[in-house]
Amino acid sequence: MTTHQEGWTPRAGEAGNADENRRQVLYWRLLARLFDTEEQAALESAGLAVVEDIGLPAALLDPRASVDSVVQRHPELAPEFEGLLIPEVAEDEVRDRDAEVRRAALVSKVLLNVFAAAPASVGAGQLAQWQSDAGWLERGLGCGPGELRGGRRGGGTAAGAGPSGSGGGAGTPDLSRLLPAIGPELGAIEGELVSRMKLREVLADPRLASQLTPSMSLIEQLLRDKNNLSGVALANAKDLIRRFVDEVAEVLRTQVEKSTVGALDRSVPPKRVFRNLDLDRTIWKNLTNWSPEEERLYVDRLYYRHTARRTTPQRLIVVVDQSGSMVDSMVNCTILASIFAGLPKVDVHLIAYDTQALDLTPWVHDPFETLLRTQLGGGTDGTVAMALARPKISEPRNTVVVWISDFYEWQSGPLFESMAAVHRSGAKFIPVGSVTSAGRGSVNPWFRERFKDLGTPVLSGHIRKLVHELKTFLTA
Repeated sequence: MTTHQEGWTPRAGEAGNADENRRQVLYWRLLARLFDTEEQAALESAGLAVVEDIGLPAALLDPRASVDSVVQRHPELAPEFEGLLIPEVAEDEVRDRDAEVRRAALVSKVLLNVFAAAPASVGAGQLAQWQSDAGWLERGLGCGPGELRGGRRGGGTAAGAGPSGSGGGAGTPDLSRLLPAIGPELGAIEGELVSRMKLREVLADPRLASQLTPSMSLIEQLLRDKNNLSGVALANAKDLIRRFVDEVAEVLRTQVEKSTVGALDRSVPPKRVFRNLDLDRTIWKNLTNWSPEEERLYVDRLYYRHTARRTTPQRLIVVVDQSGSMVDSMVNCTILASIFAGLPKVDVHLIAYDTQALDLTPWVHDPFETLLRTQLGGGTDGTVAMALARPKISEPRNTVVVWISDFYEWQSGPLFESMAAVHRSGAKFIPVGSVTSAGRGSVNPWFRERFKDLGTPVLSGHIRKLVHELKTFLTA
């Protein structure tokens, strides 16, 4: 934007001001496009001049071009989009100002594509493009695609990267606080796009249906509308639900395997096989047999590690509110229950309720079939679910009851009294306010206070918290 006469070099302060101005141009253009669909000619031409000046493609300024298309044409940019929005803490005052301008251009591209106003009518291709761009935003924040939206894949680094950059000085964003706020916003935008799409028509067309990427918002719509689908549309809907279930199950199964396991059972002799050989202990115990003349250690006895774990047959009763506000929890907990049902010596029961209760235990090993039997929506009356759950508690000391709900109940007093009775019987009662991948949800304050007084505070947050609680109890 600024031309320099031949042989003239700007002073450091002047160069810094010029770079700051270029960044301001890009961000002002971004704000203008987000709040007004009409182009501002001056900002557009200035933004184009900045982008061309730093050697970036003009497609970065086109909101119709997806990040995927930009990366396909310019693969050298792909690494720059990864971790793009993770704060970088400089150890001194010296910064690469050209790199900051370049970063501003890439950030503007991702934010514009994700947060620009959606059209009144959305097609399958447009939804797929938005989901892809949202995935690039999540990658830029150090997460896996779909992770912030309560989606499918885990393994993101944002949870670890955020705090490392959060205390690096004034003005550095704290991702550990920012990410929980971004997730619900992305989920809301995706839900709005799905609601504007003529989903039944898309599902009836195999070509269009193949463009859909399963997400929590899409699965919610499919589960609500499944009774109105038939033929090809129903088959495509089931395929999307199964794909989503399998992807979430893969993530949760990994989390379960990584959680705490039972204590070692030293009453069981260790298996005398090579993989259990405790080499350090064997050497230490036989040091008295060391021969200095021969420089050789004679081993009288081999020592092996104990590997057997204490396991007690446990009963896990999961009660899930299937009302409209708890769809995310319903999906996650149905899958989670199936995973725990696959563990040895764990007897899992699953109950879903709104104003009526449904015992889904016969299908607990197949979350796909379980979800097809749910009826999302309606009010909430937890007393009908408790009537099914109480007879299942035959040995309280070996039973854990997980109750997932926002606890906005029709019969609050009677329900809480029955929950307190379960707790007093010796069973472990875990009230859960949200079991979402993004860790969001609200809880009735009346119930929250009473659970706290009872000594069973409501567990809210990321689903990993519930995985840890259950594994600790079931394998202790």
